[in-house]
Amino acid sequence: MEQEENPLGNKEMEARNEETPESVTSEKEGTENQEADIIVSEETNIQSEIEKAKAEAAEWKDKYVRLYAEFENFRSRTSREKIAMVGTASEGLMKDLLPVIDDFERSLKAMETSDEVSSLKEGVDLVFHKFTGLLHQKGLKAMETIGKPFDADFHEAITQFPAPDPSQKGMVIDELDKGYSLNDKTIRFARVIIGA
Repeated sequence: MEQEENPLGNKEMEARNEETPESVTSEKEGTENQEADIIVSEETNIQSEIEKAKAEAAEWKDKYVRLYAEFENFRSRTSREKIAMVGTASEGLMKDLLPVIDDFERSLKAMETSDEVSSLKEGVDLVFHKFTGLLHQKGLKAMETIGKPFDADFHEAITQFPAPDPSQKGMVIDELDKGYSLNDKTIRFARVIIGA
């Protein structure tokens, strides 16, 4: 076979062959450098996002801690207010009862010096009506029980007596203690005697 003539010559061809591996190596290094730069850039972005997430988490934690502290303060404040309200709940009633107490004290002093029973009875009767009127204004009502059918929701049966009339069987024939309701809620059952 015939050898083709190299227009560049053997020396130049050898030089080219020698340059080619170096140029390939430098191209590989350039590609690797670009990939490394991309990786470093991505790591920087990830670190930046991590820092943002940490800052946001710290902000949310701070908000949570503040909200929790505010709630605890609210709870303790309402607890103190409830205790104070329970302690002073009857203050209004007590203030309204003071004039009745004053009237009782005046009637007791009058009993010491007076011999008139009718005027003393009249004075005590006035104080009693004033007292019951005040309690009625506050929502306290006495139950009417005598002659009514026995009802366990309002009455407490103490005993049974033979009914003087057959129509009074199961009916309240006498009352030992009055029953009371406060704003339509029974606060004391009437203690009654039932006809049998």
